[in-house]
Amino acid sequence: MSHVFPKKLILSISILLFTFLNSFSQKLPSGPQILTFHSDVDDTEQPYACYIPKDYSEKKSYPLVVMLHGAGSNHRLALRRVFGKSNAEGENDVEASLKFPKWKDVNYVVISPNVRGTMGYQGIAEKDVWDMIADAKKRFNIDENRMYLTGLSMGGGGTMWVGLTRPDVWAAIAPVCPAPPSETIKYLDNAYNMNVHFFQGDQDPAVKVENTRKWVEDFKTAGAKVTYQEYPGVKHDSWVNAYKDEFIFTWFSKFTRNPFPDKVKFTTSQLKYNKAYWLEIIDKNVGETAKIEANFKNKNILDVKTENINAFSVNILEHPNFNTKSQLSLNIDGQNLSVFGLTNGQILIKNDGKWAVGKRPDNTKTKNANLEGPMTEAIGDRHIYVYGTKGNPTKEQLDQRRKIAEEAANWSVYRGDFMGRVMVFPRVLSDKEVRPNDIERSNLVLFGEAETNEIIEKYAAYLPISLKSSAKENASLSFIFPNGNKYILINSGQPFWELPNADNSPFARLRSAGKASILSGYGDWVLYDKNINNVIGYGLFDKNWSLNDKDKGILKNSGMIDLK
Repeated sequence: MSHVFPKKLILSISILLFTFLNSFSQKLPSGPQILTFHSDVDDTEQPYACYIPKDYSEKKSYPLVVMLHGAGSNHRLALRRVFGKSNAEGENDVEASLKFPKWKDVNYVVISPNVRGTMGYQGIAEKDVWDMIADAKKRFNIDENRMYLTGLSMGGGGTMWVGLTRPDVWAAIAPVCPAPPSETIKYLDNAYNMNVHFFQGDQDPAVKVENTRKWVEDFKTAGAKVTYQEYPGVKHDSWVNAYKDEFIFTWFSKFTRNPFPDKVKFTTSQLKYNKAYWLEIIDKNVGETAKIEANFKNKNILDVKTENINAFSVNILEHPNFNTKSQLSLNIDGQNLSVFGLTNGQILIKNDGKWAVGKRPDNTKTKNANLEGPMTEAIGDRHIYVYGTKGNPTKEQLDQRRKIAEEAANWSVYRGDFMGRVMVFPRVLSDKEVRPNDIERSNLVLFGEAETNEIIEKYAAYLPISLKSSAKENASLSFIFPNGNKYILINSGQPFWELPNADNSPFARLRSAGKASILSGYGDWVLYDKNINNVIGYGLFDKNWSLNDKDKGILKNSGMIDLK
């Protein structure tokens, strides 16, 4: 038996159902407030400060401003400061963090992450920035051509780092008295299409004015459109002037991102940063900085220059200088190609020095954008510290193994009132407690050898190197290796944090909360002799996650390593 319902009744029911469901949808008030996103790094809720404009409507799209706080600060203070509301007279940062004063409404969504405290804007902190942005995009209707980035001091350096590594996201960036990580210089070419405003006090004792002036000139040389404001007599609080009267929102309003510029210059030293506008670097020489410059000379005429690149793709079907009905004339490194029937994401591959149209290579078993190393990548995402129970250890021996893993996992060390604690809380498990879901979802930081750790024993057959049993009391071997879509970081012998630090830059102090950050600068593997505090060798695995002949020789001659 069938039933036929009148169309008016169906429409009425639909309207009532929509009204009922809509009444339970999320309704956030306008103004400043604290939101959270779930971080899969350590299964915690991470706070971020958010400003929602008055009369926000889901029917409209809004520009987004991302504000990065400085060292010793937090998300609440950062939101105040970007609106020009610095500390009141006699008010310290703790007191200023308690409340949001009233300020003039702006037609922007503004967000500021806490990034676990003071640890710079790389690794987990960098991931938190992008996780926060993803959360904001789910909540609000964001105009992706009007996204802006700013920050002060450590956050000014983070603005440069996050801005340059993913330059095509931002319509403009504004670093204030910036203290960038040392690696930032490698990405300077990526400023080519950027709009940038620097702010600096000329009496700043923490961030020297000479350094910021140099960055300003470097950005100009790279092709960025740069504005620079220097404040005479101002020390390390130039943000008071920079953000006064909500100036930054007025400046940002001048710029809209162009997703299809005629010319793109992009440089990267890591494949995880491999996209800019309509270009993607797919494969590069291991350990080398990859560079690409692509320029539309005319309609359907594209000139490309590459350095240390073996495969890249173009995504230009919507580019105003490309006509889909005509062939594309390509000149790559002096070689002419004609491409018919171009598709989005068209792959160009170099074999024996010659470029040709091809298909995306299967790089699931080689280094790629998701799995490339170096060792510190294992702790930049979700990870678990695992100690071994194998080999019938005594209670004292087992306690010692566990304590080593717990010390490595203890990011939240108190570093004084200014630096505070870094709020990262990874788990510590024994090898017997690791579940299949942990292996699938997490990078594993493994302590011991195949004789003492069941997880290391499980992977021993395909690991390229291992520390000899005779060396484990007097040496340390650390190396990273792929495990499906995740990493394992092996630490055999003595604790790796007894290594001499390879990164002596001032910014390294901001990353020092996690023990494994000491491995920064050593690449994919490092071997050292504890007795003489001597680094015997360190380096990178090749594209296929194998050792080169030179490194094999170093490790073999050490007498401490078994090679596969």
